[in-house]
Amino acid sequence: MGKLEGKVAVITGGATGIGRAAARRFIEEGAFVFIFGRRQDALDAAVADLGPNAHAVKGSVSDEADLDRLYAAVRAERGTLDIVFANAGAGSPLPLGQITAEHINETFDTNVKGTIFTIQKALPLMGPGGSIILTGSSAGTTGAPGFTAYSASKAAVRNLARTWAEDLKGTGIRVNVLSPGATATELAKEALGEEGQKAYGAMTPLQRMADPAEIGAVAAFLASPDSSFMTASEIAVDGGLAQL
Repeated sequence: MGKLEGKVAVITGGATGIGRAAARRFIEEGAFVFIFGRRQDALDAAVADLGPNAHAVKGSVSDEADLDRLYAAVRAERGTLDIVFANAGAGSPLPLGQITAEHINETFDTNVKGTIFTIQKALPLMGPGGSIILTGSSAGTTGAPGFTAYSASKAAVRNLARTWAEDLKGTGIRVNVLSPGATATELAKEALGEEGQKAYGAMTPLQRMADPAEIGAVAAFLASPDSSFMTASEIAVDGGLAQL
């Protein structure tokens, strides 16, 4: 019997990368998973790969109507919700001196506003024992050259968990942050190439980038009763990048 047997989960940004790896691990542990993302082709491929315990809903976390459709589907098909992994995120480099209002709005609409409404709209379906997981980043602690908006948005996500742990007192719902470092997702591999991956890996004491499955395993820990006395915490899964 898996550690998430009978649980219902939502994973935003769930069609690829860390989200898909977490969905696979959740399903292996017994959960039914709703994956939410913007690209129908990626969602279709993910469901074909993950099997009958995955259901896809197309939409963007920056669109409240899309989130309403997501949770309407959860309510109609499952009636309740145990786990929300607010994993959808966006970020692109733009150095100080070239930053635009459009760049800031795009990043914060997804990473901060999107995270806030992903969780706020989920709460009516959740109850005692519920687990909320927010995707942070090592960049939210260390900063990253050229990533002003992204780094600041992830620092904000870290604070959301601290604030919400107070707001959720007495509900039995926990909220924690999972902060990856450089992870060898499909997108990262394509963007960095082999040499870029080696360079990013060399920045960590473990001398490599993370496999998405390693991040998914920690997400499953935070989703499960194994982390039942954790809230407002941050787990760094970054190969030591932001720890030294």
